[in-house]
Amino acid sequence: MTTSTWPPVFDGHNDVVLDLYRPEPGKERDFFTASPHGHLDLPRARAGGFGGGFFAIYVPPPPAPKPLAEPLPEPPYHLPLPPALDHDYALRTTLAMAARLFRVEAESQGQLRVCRTAGEIADCLANNVIAAVFHIEGAEAIGPDLAELEVLYQAGLRSLGPVWSRPNIFGYGVPFAFPASPDTGPGLTEAGKALVKACNRLRILIDLSHLNEAGFWDVARLSDAPLVATHSNAHAICPSSRNLTDRQLAAIRESGGMVGLNFAVTFLRPDGKRDANMPLAVMVQHIQYLVERLGIDHVGFGSDFDGALMPAAIGDVRGLPRLLQALAEAGFTPAELRKLAYENWLRVLRLTWGG
Repeated sequence: MTTSTWPPVFDGHNDVVLDLYRPEPGKERDFFTASPHGHLDLPRARAGGFGGGFFAIYVPPPPAPKPLAEPLPEPPYHLPLPPALDHDYALRTTLAMAARLFRVEAESQGQLRVCRTAGEIADCLANNVIAAVFHIEGAEAIGPDLAELEVLYQAGLRSLGPVWSRPNIFGYGVPFAFPASPDTGPGLTEAGKALVKACNRLRILIDLSHLNEAGFWDVARLSDAPLVATHSNAHAICPSSRNLTDRQLAAIRESGGMVGLNFAVTFLRPDGKRDANMPLAVMVQHIQYLVERLGIDHVGFGSDFDGALMPAAIGDVRGLPRLLQALAEAGFTPAELRKLAYENWLRVLRLTWGG
């Protein structure tokens, strides 16, 4: 089957901006040239039917180039939370990385667009333009008075994860741990609760993927928007601290929200191993479980391209048609595949952003 057989994929999470901004030594690349490094660039996106997604701004700790540069240990493991970041450093780096994303847009000659509405995303998907959502993963660039949030919103920010897997003034992320519950510590701080309210007012999507369970329930109580985990999986299949329990999935369903399937092998494999040799059937199993718990309108993809080890059967963004093929062979209809590929993201973004 050809790529054109399948619907375009709008994806809940990638880290290509970090890879472009601070690549690993010897692996420098640009977005417009096919590269042997990383997972996502424009030529490979075209080959894989990638229609766009959430382009994350993740601030790495200085001077480490990427999170989890060293392989995870064999399970069981429980890594301590990384230390908090300095606000000024985080703000400078966030602005520099956002500028890198906007530079890609400017240099793309109309092939990539930073989108601020669901209608703009739909228009991009219909016209073969990569739709990019400006997303921040970990709100260390934002101070307690939330002034930076207002400015970043005006610059195009439309999605925000209050924490990555480290503490900040807003709350606490989950550590990298297996097997482990996501219930790992206290919930949102008072500043975190104010951040939720401000995101609701501005209609910024709140990403739950790295929050611990107490923080998740704080957002569920406070937020008037659909609950969304952009790149998380089923804890019942892979008991990683990063995955969602059945109770959390029920709350997401009841809110009208959704979950994007994370392709990271350590969050997919039932044994938690950092081993790329795993069948696509494991990814299909997670999708089937999420659909069973949430309903077909509440599940999509959140690959974590350029931020995690991918299954060998996926490889990079060019592997998306193989996943769609596996889902079709498992019984998902063309209409259901369109929902998983992009329609569910458009639905939840219209609910969250309006329009």
